[in-house]
Amino acid sequence: MNEEKIAMLCLKCLAEQSKEIERCTVGHGNYVYIVELADRKVVIRCSEETGAYKDTIYWLEKLETIDIPVPRVLGKGVYEGYEYLILTYFEGQDIGLVYTKLTDAEKREIAKTVVEIQNRVAVLPLEHISADWSWRVSYVEDSLNRSKERIIANGCYFEPEKVDRLMEVSKEPELAEYFDTIKPVAYLDDISTKNLLIQEGRVTGVIDIDWMGEGDKLTFVALTKMALMNMGCDTDYVTYLLDEMRLTEMEKKAFAFYTLLCCVDFMGERGMWFGDKQVPVSEEIVERMNGIYEKLWEEYRS
Repeated sequence: MNEEKIAMLCLKCLAEQSKEIERCTVGHGNYVYIVELADRKVVIRCSEETGAYKDTIYWLEKLETIDIPVPRVLGKGVYEGYEYLILTYFEGQDIGLVYTKLTDAEKREIAKTVVEIQNRVAVLPLEHISADWSWRVSYVEDSLNRSKERIIANGCYFEPEKVDRLMEVSKEPELAEYFDTIKPVAYLDDISTKNLLIQEGRVTGVIDIDWMGEGDKLTFVALTKMALMNMGCDTDYVTYLLDEMRLTEMEKKAFAFYTLLCCVDFMGERGMWFGDKQVPVSEEIVERMNGIYEKLWEEYRS
């Protein structure tokens, strides 16, 4: 997909001439464009995968009914071999792009808003949950196995032992019992330093919702912490999220484990190709991420 085809798509679906087309560089697996029209902007997402946006449309409609600030669908279909989705545009930038400019008060307010959003999402019913659903299997084991497979397949930039260590920890009685208590509750699992739009220190929208998390919403906070550490930023916002969530001691321990789990997931992605983009990897990146892992390991064991 290219800008010329996007312009033709706008004419076909919206009967409007595009003034400016910008491709977004954040994220993997999709072509995402911001298109400026005569008096508004729209977002166009494109994918070569059949049925790519079936779940996206479903969840956007569900979330809109509970007043979550998500885009509305303006158009959908297939064009030039690509499935497309045309969405309303929200002003704002991913929180990761503006994080260093946020004040302490703004981080606190954003954290409060995000926890309120997650609490509302938790009431949504999850369909097609099997009777033998298990958080340990569907999330913990699946994530660790995927990370190890990717680390090995990508040429072992990182030591697979780092994943093996977490596999053993996940079997410890205290954690294992905790995982068994987790029910399939809905939550937004991919709002970390991306997909959460901020303008003037406030949340304006949640974007790129292709699926719904099912289980422990602590994982979205763990993902956020790992992403901020990877960026070399403070993690004050994470502290405020956890304060709003009022964790038990066991939940704090699980959170520390989840952050390690996210760390090896980040390691597994290094060097991978997603569509036409490769996740960067270098000696500097490897050294930094190994340092993050060891710091998180010390936090977990303390």
